[in-house]
Amino acid sequence: MKRFASLLAVLLVIFSLVACSSSTTTGETYSKDKKGDQKLTTISVGYMPNYASLNSVVAGMKTGAFKEQGIDVKLVEFADGPTIIAALESGSINVGYIGPGAHVLPIQGQAEIFAFSQLGNADEVIGNVKKGVKTIQDLKGKTIAVATGTSSEQILTMTLAEAGLTTKDVKLMNMDASAIVTAMISGSVDAVATWSPNTNAIKKEMGDDVVMLSNNKRYADKSPSIASWVVKPGYAEKNKEQLEKFTRGLFKGMDYRTDHLDEVAKWVAEEIAVDPKSVLDQTGDGEWITTDELVKRIEDGTLEAYYQKQQENFVEAGRLKKEEMRPVSKYVLFDNMKNAAK
Repeated sequence: MKRFASLLAVLLVIFSLVACSSSTTTGETYSKDKKGDQKLTTISVGYMPNYASLNSVVAGMKTGAFKEQGIDVKLVEFADGPTIIAALESGSINVGYIGPGAHVLPIQGQAEIFAFSQLGNADEVIGNVKKGVKTIQDLKGKTIAVATGTSSEQILTMTLAEAGLTTKDVKLMNMDASAIVTAMISGSVDAVATWSPNTNAIKKEMGDDVVMLSNNKRYADKSPSIASWVVKPGYAEKNKEQLEKFTRGLFKGMDYRTDHLDEVAKWVAEEIAVDPKSVLDQTGDGEWITTDELVKRIEDGTLEAYYQKQQENFVEAGRLKKEEMRPVSKYVLFDNMKNAAK
C-alpha cells in the first residue's frame, strides 16, 4: 500500500511538471478548436457594443478568418475608448478599438495604432426641443451631457465653435454612455453629445421632442472621424508575427463585411444580445472600405493625412499641446497594415 502511495505521489509530481512546462509566458492563453486538432492563441479584444466597433472582428470570427490565422478571439466589452486604452496598459486585454476622441492618447504615447478601422459618422449633438434647444446657437447656457475624452466631446467642441461658443459658454456634465441616454430622456439635461446606438435610442424614445444639431458628416472636410485598432506601446514589437496574423484576420472580416453589411449586423446583434433592427440602423455609421482601398490610401499618403489633420484638430480644440504633436509614423504602424494585407 505504501509503495502504491509513493508511486501515485511521483506520478502527480510528473503530471504537474508537464502541465507547467506547457504554459505560455506571453500573457496569452492557448485553446483547441472543437475538433481538437489545432492550437489557437487567444487574443483578448476590447470593444464597444455597436456595429462600428464590432463589424470586422465579428465577421472575422464568424467566417473563420481568425481561426485560419491560429487565433481564438475573446471579446471584452467597454463603454469607451479611453477605458479600453487603460485596459491595454493594465494587461487585461491585448488589442482594442477606439473612436476619434480617444486618438489623442496614442499621439501622447499611451498606445500604438496597428490598424485603421473606418471614417465614422456615428457621433451627433442632439438638442431637447422642449428645453428650447432647436439650433446650435440655442446651446449657449444649456446643460449638455458628454463622455469626456471621447469622439462625442470632439464633435461637441466643433459644434460649439460653429456658433462662436466654447465649453465655457455651456454647462458640461461628464457621464458614461448609458447615463447620457437616461439623462436626456428624463429631461435632466438640455442636450447631449453621444454616438450610435445611444443616438438612435434617444430619437426613438423622444421622437419629435429632439433635434439633431450636428454630426460627423457636417465637419468631414475639417475633421476626419477616424476609428482605429490599438495596442499598448511595445506590444507590436514584442508580438510582431502574432499581431500581423490578428490584423490579417481583421482585414478578411472587413472585406467580407463590405459586401454583407446586413448579415454582419445580425451577427453583431447576436453577439451583444440586442434587437437586430437596432444594429441594422447603425450600418450607416461609417465608410466601410476594403483592404485594397485601405492599402491605396496608405500608399498615396491619404491615410497619413487623415491622422495628421486629426492632430491639428486636437491642438486647435485645446486637447493637445502643439509640442506634443509628432510624426504620424511614430504611432501608426503602416507596415503592419501593409504586411497583413498581402
